[in-house]
Amino acid sequence: MDAARLPGTSATDQVVAHVDMDCFYAACERRREPALEGEPLVVGMGYENGEAHGAVATASYEAREFGVESAMAISEALERLPRKVEAAEDPEMSVEEAGYYRPVDMDHYEAVASEVKDILHDVAEMVREVSIDEAYLDVTDDVSWDEAESWADTLKSTIESAVGVVASVGVAPTMSAAKVASDHDKPDGLVVVRPGDVREFFADLPVEEVHGVGPVTARELAALDIETAGDLAAADPETVAERFGERGLEIRRYARGEDTRTVTPKGDPKSLSRESAFTDAVEDADQKRQKIETLASAVADRAHRKEARYQTIGIKVVEPPFDVNTRARSLPGPVDDADLVESVALDLLTEFEDAAVRKVGVRVSNLDFSVGEQVRLSGFDGADASAGDSETTADGAAPESDSEGQVSLTEFDDTAAGRDEDASSANRDGQVSLDDFD
Repeated sequence: MDAARLPGTSATDQVVAHVDMDCFYAACERRREPALEGEPLVVGMGYENGEAHGAVATASYEAREFGVESAMAISEALERLPRKVEAAEDPEMSVEEAGYYRPVDMDHYEAVASEVKDILHDVAEMVREVSIDEAYLDVTDDVSWDEAESWADTLKSTIESAVGVVASVGVAPTMSAAKVASDHDKPDGLVVVRPGDVREFFADLPVEEVHGVGPVTARELAALDIETAGDLAAADPETVAERFGERGLEIRRYARGEDTRTVTPKGDPKSLSRESAFTDAVEDADQKRQKIETLASAVADRAHRKEARYQTIGIKVVEPPFDVNTRARSLPGPVDDADLVESVALDLLTEFEDAAVRKVGVRVSNLDFSVGEQVRLSGFDGADASAGDSETTADGAAPESDSEGQVSLTEFDDTAAGRDEDASSANRDGQVSLDDFD
């Protein structure tokens, strides 16, 4: 039976992508200091340059080869991987077996993450940001399974060329499978698991690779002779429930490719949008305008129903095959004005009047959900709508827990992410969440 049709699974046409940045803190440091590329690099929390206290937030793959792991004390990391500068001054030390150390700079990492997430929000209407460098995307309406690999490859290339960091992407019919797929071939991975292949994809994986299974649970499962995801999928549900309760049944469902969750944003939305694809790429200006008018009306109505005012109005135009263009215009203050949304969106569209277009969208952002009198824009007209040049809109990103060998500095949403009780101490990539770190 098709795994996507098993009881409790998501719809067969759901296409979920999980995007996970590789060694993100280290990647951000390398973006700032290109000379660090390819070098062993340790980013420390509670650490200052030249000191030996604090803990490892993340270690580059090169540093991991020396045994440096996340959450390890900096003093222990230095025993395994001395500082480059000290090795250069000590004739008894090898410079080739030394590395670089940098303190955590969350302001810099959040700025880089914001650039990445701008791209994610441009390519998908529904995005769930679960950490500073990790997000789920629902692209069901935009990407067919035949296009999934090409789309994911284009997304990876866009992130690397535009932002300068590398992402691993997993695409699958469920959130849990997409998460495992993105981890499966790191670094710089791209794994697509089609509907019907989820159970087979999981079968031979170590049980700790199932979403929600940490080291403690893996050891307890091993005591029940459950060592692979396939073992867990085939395990007697009563036995699993007796030992682990409802959480055990949940991870068993994930191992079977059964996951009913859908990608939903966390908290108040940072933007509201509507998008629509043409059957074939369209050059006719009237067709594009009509589509924008319909979408603008829908977005404005949605914002009105949510009692949200907006200060930025933008459009998205996708040219074949997946060339995403965004344009936006900022207003003097937040408004609730459907006619203005249409007027600004149509004005922004004129840049693409002669372009072949496969998809268009309208977005309002910089949302204001507060109660108060709306800013009056008397005398405002389309020609003066811009408070500046057209720009790409940016949705903020809240840093949480990373899933790729990197310490999180903020609280992780355990329920939503499906982590087990020991996942905050260390995950299978050696990453820990040090929310209580002092």
